[in-house]
Amino acid sequence: MSNCQNCPRKCGADRESGGIGYCGVNATVRIARAALHLWEEPVISGTRGSGTIFFSGCNLRCVYCQNYDVSHKAKGREITLHELEDKMLSLQQQGAHNINLVTPSHYAAQIIQALRRIKSKLYIPVIYNCGGYESLETIDALKGLVDIYMPDIKYFSPALSRDYSGAEDYFAVASAALKRMHEQVGRPVVTSKGLLTRGVLVRHLVLPGCRKDSIAILGELAKMFAPDDIILSLMSQYVPDFVPEDCPYDNLRRRITSLEYESVVNELQKYGFQGYVQNRLSATASYTPQF
Repeated sequence: MSNCQNCPRKCGADRESGGIGYCGVNATVRIARAALHLWEEPVISGTRGSGTIFFSGCNLRCVYCQNYDVSHKAKGREITLHELEDKMLSLQQQGAHNINLVTPSHYAAQIIQALRRIKSKLYIPVIYNCGGYESLETIDALKGLVDIYMPDIKYFSPALSRDYSGAEDYFAVASAALKRMHEQVGRPVVTSKGLLTRGVLVRHLVLPGCRKDSIAILGELAKMFAPDDIILSLMSQYVPDFVPEDCPYDNLRRRITSLEYESVVNELQKYGFQGYVQNRLSATASYTPQF
């Protein structure tokens, strides 16, 4: 952390001494929320909820982020690693179906330390819920500690990933990380009660004006995986409410249209992936967690 190489940014910040990385935080763990969450995919939320821990800061900081205060402004409170461990164990005690680490990439080293100490006490799966922009070294270090990977695959186009997330190499990095995740945990394992206990669930949010990019992503995923290798969640919940006033991309100031979303859904059906297609009624700010 004194020369941070924690994620593909490799920004070199001295986070150990209080320096701020590209992610917007230093080495002290900061969280925005830790609670049961019922609004994930059914295989994750189940009936009692997913034990979510939302980490402050982000290594992508997308211009349209719906958790803008948390990702860009690092809203939250600092906790020790022991407090992080206690929160995981407490969520398990509250009945969580899993421990869901949300936007964890920039704290991977600290999370690994914590999980090594308490993994034997957890009898529920651990989920690594990330933006997909991960280093292979980080994924390798998480082996045996993470049971379910839940990455976004946000973009195929380098131009879009450059403009919206400042990461022109996004797809090359994210696709390599996704392959490594799948190699590590294998095909999805779902219990008789419909809960995912192991495997990879890939999310893709369809953005307004970007349906061709979404279609390209589906085609690439079909080249990489057999239909039952992963669970795929197609999301329509984009809302423009959180786009800052100075954002120069006008397409991000509207919701996706029915035509845009239906064209992506039609493409998805060609490939036979198991998973979820979100209803367009989900495109409301009320689905964004309160922090």
